[in-house]
Amino acid sequence: MYNKRLWSVGGGKGGIGKSILTLGLGISLARMGKKVVLIDCDLGGANLHTLMGMRYPQITLEDFFLKRAARLEETVQESPIEGLGLICGADDILGAANPTYAQKIRLLKELENLPAQYIFLDLGAGSSLNMLDFFNYCVGKIVLFTPQTTSLQNAYGFIKNAIYRKLSREFARETEVFQLLFADGQETEGNPPVMVDLLAWLKDASPERYSKVLQVFRDFQVFLVVNMVKSRADLKSLEIIQSVCADFLNIHPEILGHLEYDPAVEVAVNRMQPFPLAQKRSRTAVAMQDIALKVLKASRLPRGFWVPEEENPAASRGTEAALQAKPYCVPTS
Repeated sequence: MYNKRLWSVGGGKGGIGKSILTLGLGISLARMGKKVVLIDCDLGGANLHTLMGMRYPQITLEDFFLKRAARLEETVQESPIEGLGLICGADDILGAANPTYAQKIRLLKELENLPAQYIFLDLGAGSSLNMLDFFNYCVGKIVLFTPQTTSLQNAYGFIKNAIYRKLSREFARETEVFQLLFADGQETEGNPPVMVDLLAWLKDASPERYSKVLQVFRDFQVFLVVNMVKSRADLKSLEIIQSVCADFLNIHPEILGHLEYDPAVEVAVNRMQPFPLAQKRSRTAVAMQDIALKVLKASRLPRGFWVPEEENPAASRGTEAALQAKPYCVPTS
């Protein structure tokens, strides 16, 4: 069994509420008696401490990167919520948004030693290699998006970049597979247009490589959350992401839940208040608790519980119904 102790929250696009979701899950799990640490990995624009009401952090990742703190554990600051710690992002030094390879590896190694049952990485916007590596390092991978077309496209692009990044690291020395993966997407002889076709080609051409690629997919489990939902129609965005990921990437994301649009959240952010504490029975706080319960459940599942499409034909629902509901949401990246 693999305990999904490490969780990442990404999505590609900025301003969609990744920090709010990270904070909400942390507070919800801490209220359930879990020991939680949140890490602000938005290294170029850290603001998780602001949402916690911390104006001037005493210690940040800068201290860890510059080795003023020998261990990552030394940078954990206690929050006003019992059981919830915070590691603030380093946005005070030139180059903090792009840590060196050695700094990144040192950070990832230290994650395993943090005294917490659950660790959440709040990722920054975009699909830089550092953000993708942080995302892929965690067994629990949450992709957040809003019903807006641009956010859907960015979410799909982020997932696509993440799986391609993972495959590129696994097959860096497999020249033939690498070239097929990173061809420019044009359908030519020997260059499958989508991941499903690549897997089919590998299954016949190289069963050993096929098994290796399939294992990467089994280990790559993504969970979806849609934010700022204003109507039932907005919930279709979850099915759209599921469908296009299944059809084009052969990935089958699981749905964790959704968060309704709540003006009170914006008010709490402006007041630098942890919003779930201000309104414990608000719809947002209740939804956060429901998602946190699903995180607990998912953390007890073995890695690779996803069933490949060939073993479960019903897993892929296809895109036809989703495209009829919202045709302009077809990913373009």
